[in-house]
Amino acid sequence: MLKTGLTDTWEVATGIVGLRTLFVNVAFLGHAGGDWILVDAGLGMFAGSIRKLARERFGRPPVAIILTHGHFDHVGTLGELIEEWSVPVFAHLLELPFLTGERDYPPGDPSVGGGMMAEVSPLYPHRGINLGGAVSALPQDGSVPGAQGWRWVHTPGHTPGHISLFRDADKALIAGDAFITVKQESALSVVQQSKEIHGPPTYFTTDWAAAEKSVVMLAGMKPLIALTGHGLPVSGAELTVRLKELAGHFKEMAVPDHGKYLS
Repeated sequence: MLKTGLTDTWEVATGIVGLRTLFVNVAFLGHAGGDWILVDAGLGMFAGSIRKLARERFGRPPVAIILTHGHFDHVGTLGELIEEWSVPVFAHLLELPFLTGERDYPPGDPSVGGGMMAEVSPLYPHRGINLGGAVSALPQDGSVPGAQGWRWVHTPGHTPGHISLFRDADKALIAGDAFITVKQESALSVVQQSKEIHGPPTYFTTDWAAAEKSVVMLAGMKPLIALTGHGLPVSGAELTVRLKELAGHFKEMAVPDHGKYLS
């Protein structure tokens, strides 16, 4: 892991590099010097960090940018990057209204508890963005534009059109926020990057029944390595055992005791 101030960089697996932008991760999928795709776009102040790693590793813009979902911390650099790179953006069909200015996300819910990150969540941006014609729906066949060997799977709950990416050859998973590896509600856990298999960030998750089904599905795919939207990469038994535990005890481990998005 390379530490670079507010960012960390990980060689997660062959053809997978993760970059932490303060408290959210983006993924670079592709082999050094070749074509590649960017998964998510991090926080707005980190466009330079993303461009720098892209130049050093690939020497060219990505073929496409794929969004696991459109929350503010996953699209922050998007406008700047597509203006410079002129590359297409893809997201799930159900996520497009939040990316074309038609809908806003619900505001963060501070009542879920867990720490300062949850308490200040109503202050986080929740308005949709308008990418216009720059964004398109992902192919319905599950293929990932520009990333041979990868497929996308619909993992709703955190947002309606949330997706995760899976590479069957080595069971590598880009999970987005379907599950994460840090207690994102706690500022202390985020600063320390304390690793634990955790449900999606509670303050922004609005459909807990769907979120549970998504985690159960991902656990059933038996990933061997995962890069999530928040927290450190995880692999091996630490991933398989803990993810199975989360799937089997999701209500006890992930769902908050109270909150305005609980049905």
